[in-house]
Amino acid sequence: MITVDNLSISYGNIKAVQDFSFFVKEGEIYSLVGPDGAGKTSIMRALCNLLNPESGTVTINERSVFEDFDSVKPLIGYMPQSFSLYPDLSVEENLKFFSGIYGTTGQRYRDKRDYMYTFSNLEPFASRRAGALSGGMKQKLALSCALIHDPKLLILDEPTTGVDPVSRRQFWEILAELRDRGVAIIVSTPYMDEVARCDRGSFIFEGRKLAEGTPPELAAKFEGEIYYLGVEPNSELIDAINSIPGISGQRFGAGIHIYLRKGDNPENYRDKLKSAGIEVGQLEKTGAVLEDAFIQLVQKKQ
Repeated sequence: MITVDNLSISYGNIKAVQDFSFFVKEGEIYSLVGPDGAGKTSIMRALCNLLNPESGTVTINERSVFEDFDSVKPLIGYMPQSFSLYPDLSVEENLKFFSGIYGTTGQRYRDKRDYMYTFSNLEPFASRRAGALSGGMKQKLALSCALIHDPKLLILDEPTTGVDPVSRRQFWEILAELRDRGVAIIVSTPYMDEVARCDRGSFIFEGRKLAEGTPPELAAKFEGEIYYLGVEPNSELIDAINSIPGISGQRFGAGIHIYLRKGDNPENYRDKLKSAGIEVGQLEKTGAVLEDAFIQLVQKKQ
């Protein structure tokens, strides 16, 4: 559906994206995951021909986005990071406006509107102004407007940032349904749990690809041993762990992940761990998750 080849984007002397490549097939959810400033939004905007790259190509159905955008525009549904609908228009007025832009009118519009209401649960709020909706409802309305013309490719830039957990789960259930209907979806996110919901993805940092693959393949990029310490992850304890040569620690949920070299064992650091207030018996060996792999890959680049 879409192929991105050696995309590079600069803002003056700042290299925002450097030689970035990936492809997405029909019926696939592909994630771009990285921290703020990693280059995710720049890539998304380039895919929609909203900025000109320094070099590289983007093709959708083998047609160039930069040279033949009029022919590929109807295939794209774009949802930017910030809420971009008309806050003074009602839910239904926003849907009608965006459908009209793409020539979806009359009975065809009404059929699409009713379908959007079915999966977004927005029908009870059809007459409410968009600006008065909750964060989760705003995102579902923005998604509905992006889908009103039946795009084959959906581009979502951090669509669930600031959304409550229940709305976030509902949003991803909608994306899964769209994938099953054959829509190709590209989603940028800072959340590792959302990457796990995707078919494939890329870790991105400082405009470069760190790794690419399925969620299990990305997690498997981690090299070493991981032990979980189920205590309060305060900064003093983490600093004490990181002061021990050969060991590093990072906050992980309500506890701490302690990292060792491959084949290494906490018993080799018993005395130093004890001086930090940690008994070896408190440590539980565990497998790598996406966050572990990403942190390690970033540290290797720094």
